[in-house]
Amino acid sequence: MAATPPPPGSPAWWAARPNPEALAAAAAEPRRGRPSLDTGHIVGTALRLVDEHGTQAFSLRMLADGLNSGTATLYRHFDGKDEILAYVVDRVLGEVDLDALSRSTDWREALTVTAHGFHDTLRRHPNTLPLLMAYVPVGPHGLAQRERVLAALLQHGLPADLAARAFTAVTHYVIGFTAQQYGPAAAPDHSAELAAFYGGLDPASYPALLEAARSLTSVAVDEEFEFGLTLLVRGLAHLAP
Repeated sequence: MAATPPPPGSPAWWAARPNPEALAAAAAEPRRGRPSLDTGHIVGTALRLVDEHGTQAFSLRMLADGLNSGTATLYRHFDGKDEILAYVVDRVLGEVDLDALSRSTDWREALTVTAHGFHDTLRRHPNTLPLLMAYVPVGPHGLAQRERVLAALLQHGLPADLAARAFTAVTHYVIGFTAQQYGPAAAPDHSAELAAFYGGLDPASYPALLEAARSLTSVAVDEEFEFGLTLLVRGLAHLAP
């Protein structure tokens, strides 16, 4: 019985991927039918279509039309939609701006820079959030970004085990917060409606909720993100040597 191939986006799948030079060489080989397309152009177009239409509506036919090509041409480079989406996730991770890491003066600043760069990128591509939660981000860009962040944390004195946990905790916080506030399933802003609802509650039954109602409904999303990130980084500081 043939072994089941690893799912696209998994570590085993990425480990079996050809390097970029091999991909380029394969794409350059003359074949019958329509001309081959640059793989980077395919992935970039796929990302644009996911941004515009979401992952549920995205299809190989939509992508082929966007490239003015045919689905058969896409199959020369990828085995299917799931493979293309795995590369889309990695493309998004490659957009995270981490240049400020080189100017960070301690690990707290390095973590904060990472969180803001990641958050800004995901806000530009909210429709990719379900993909990011479904795939393991160990493609070429994902690995490069992870290496940069961990190297900065280690350089600033964090032990390897704490650096790994700090990186994971912050990235999970960013993904979860951004998905809830900006992802495809994010609810509209009901702050005013919620404030009115709280105001109508029975003070005898919900005294604490009424006392905190204003803060629960009036804090801006960006301020809420910054507050949570600050709590997380300061909490990690208690574990640092």
